[in-house]
Amino acid sequence: MSTDPNASERPAVGAADMPARTTPTWEVELLISGVAVFAMLQLPGWLDDAWFWLQPRLDATWSEALQLIYLYAKSAAVILAVTFVLHLMLRARWIALVGMHSVYPAGVLWDRLKIGPIQRGLEQRLYGDNLATIDKADNRATVVFATGVMLGSLLLLFSLAVTIGFALMAMLLHALGIAADPGKILLICSLLFTLPFALARQVDRMYGARLRPGGVAQRALSWLFHSYSLAGMGRGNNPTFALLSSHGGERRLFVLIFLVIATATIAVAWSYNVQNNPDKLGNYALFPSSHGSEYALDAAHYDDRRNPARDNAVPYIQSMVVTGPYLQLIVPYQPERDAAALRRECAAALNLQDEPARGAATLACLQRLHPVLLDGQAVHNLQYELSSDTRTDRPALLAMIDVRSLRAGRHALSIGPRAGNDKRANADGYRIPFWR
Repeated sequence: MSTDPNASERPAVGAADMPARTTPTWEVELLISGVAVFAMLQLPGWLDDAWFWLQPRLDATWSEALQLIYLYAKSAAVILAVTFVLHLMLRARWIALVGMHSVYPAGVLWDRLKIGPIQRGLEQRLYGDNLATIDKADNRATVVFATGVMLGSLLLLFSLAVTIGFALMAMLLHALGIAADPGKILLICSLLFTLPFALARQVDRMYGARLRPGGVAQRALSWLFHSYSLAGMGRGNNPTFALLSSHGGERRLFVLIFLVIATATIAVAWSYNVQNNPDKLGNYALFPSSHGSEYALDAAHYDDRRNPARDNAVPYIQSMVVTGPYLQLIVPYQPERDAAALRRECAAALNLQDEPARGAATLACLQRLHPVLLDGQAVHNLQYELSSDTRTDRPALLAMIDVRSLRAGRHALSIGPRAGNDKRANADGYRIPFWR
């Protein structure tokens, strides 16, 4: 004889426990979320590593454009990661509700709860019945999955389109010999491209019903919409967006899209700022500022302490304590900082036709742009060599400075002046304390 008090409430063995209106794709949704969530959680970190590796190799134009693309691509990765995690949680809740419905098919026994009649009536109206609650949980998980995938895909496609467009525009301007910002030109071209579509939509909404079928205006609008649909614009190219906006309202959907993308982008930008300035995270307001301080020690200035994958491309020496006869100073070449300075200060050297002569003149110019002081005195017979950062393979200048005559104690090496907007450099350039 069964001792389970709920045995009479359970359906017979073999009865269909899944609600009839269960979303048919729920198994595929779970499979995709379960597999993709791990990749999406790692993708933001991979994008960080890729950007920190790439950024020091770019000049100002490419750096600004690709930084924007990096922010959007990482925002898309964050949205997808959050979507898959949230979807797994919602699906887990739905599965729990389905299982509990199998255990307790009679639903909530409201009379057994110690609540009054007014609260009971309100709770019953909010809860509904078991099948309705399960149905809502099922639909909510599917809508979250579809919305998140749509938003992430839109941002990824946008990032890819901007990357390709910027590269093509930069190559075109270079081939034509036009000195212009590819990003600004691409933005203007994009606005000019979308303007006819926006005007056509407005005309169609206001006068489309009154246009003569088969007339010139009607055929022109039809051709225009068809052309833009081939370019990926229009509701028919995004069924998920069309379904959500038609059932939930376009205005509400646009507000949701704006809030989600804005939140993700702000979070990514804040994360990037914290990675560049770790002291921004935490209660360090009372700690003395290291900016411009002669007592500031930056790990990025010492090869045995720096993180080459994340630290900015700043000058560095071999160690905080120099024990050998020579101090090895590495000054990485930064296209964002040095290219503009070379074009401004050394145009004659860059225009030389003879390759060896141009190389020697450019090296001499770089040496003038990066003077070195040791304890406030100019280093005599300073000579930069063409070298590279051994841990990043980025081009760099190398100077071997004789320090055998230095007394024991604290010393300071100054490299400057600053030729850019590097926040690690003060007004006089970079300052690297070391000890003998």
